[in-house]
Amino acid sequence: MIFEKKFWKELFTNFSDDDVPGLSAQLSYFFLLSLFPLLIFLLSLISFLPVTQEDIFTMLEEYLPPQTQGLVQDNVQQVIEGGGGGLLSVSIIGTIWSASVGVNALLRAFNRAYDIDETRSFIVARSLSIGLTLLVLFLIAVALMIPVFGRVLGEYVFGFIGLSDEFVQIWFVIRWVLTAAILIVVLTILYLIGPNKKLKLIHALPGAMIATVGWMVTSWGFSFYVSNFGNYSATYGSLGGIIVLMIWLFLSGMMIIIGGEVNAILDKHNRRLFTKKKQVAL
Repeated sequence: MIFEKKFWKELFTNFSDDDVPGLSAQLSYFFLLSLFPLLIFLLSLISFLPVTQEDIFTMLEEYLPPQTQGLVQDNVQQVIEGGGGGLLSVSIIGTIWSASVGVNALLRAFNRAYDIDETRSFIVARSLSIGLTLLVLFLIAVALMIPVFGRVLGEYVFGFIGLSDEFVQIWFVIRWVLTAAILIVVLTILYLIGPNKKLKLIHALPGAMIATVGWMVTSWGFSFYVSNFGNYSATYGSLGGIIVLMIWLFLSGMMIIIGGEVNAILDKHNRRLFTKKKQVAL
């Protein structure tokens, strides 16, 4: 189905009809609203994890586009040094509530992709958003521990068989594969639980894979553009870093929504096939 021309035509139609760019713009706002509380909350967990602040910021540098790493790091450290980090670490409920706003916006976007209304109560929907936020935090913590333990374990194993130099060369590939796998798991869970509709795992996986590949390619392409061609500071001055961050969040939100649209199209196609088979059987 994915490789058929009509699938891509329907995806393009839904892209316009469901106002994916507009929803992505909304998500970029909610993501920005959630980004710093999430980072501060994650940094407050450092004492329970075998990582440091430098490990977290190093990981962010691999994904954030140029001109934004310093912006994010400086603002987060300013809040922590000013006592905000301690306040947020104590007020965990308020922090997670703020971070779950972006996830809640995603749930509404998924429902729109399936052309269904949100019938779950406010408490249920918000509880689901908070639960998914906690899950994302846990998987981010796992993603942070992979470089720490993965490299140490890999160097030990490859060193034991005399291939330590080769391991350094392939570690970059292994790390990106593991990152992609974690992202697929996160998106699959979002696509499976997020919509107000019962879905099977196999129905959530295609969109997660497409969104993961799309996000990684888009992030790399946008970073390349900003590094070599885009000079946002010349146009926006000191706001250039914020503009770059907002555009990246906009593109990230668009990839996630497109993944939900892919799953919705496949779901509609499967239901049409089921209806036809049922009619033939009768």
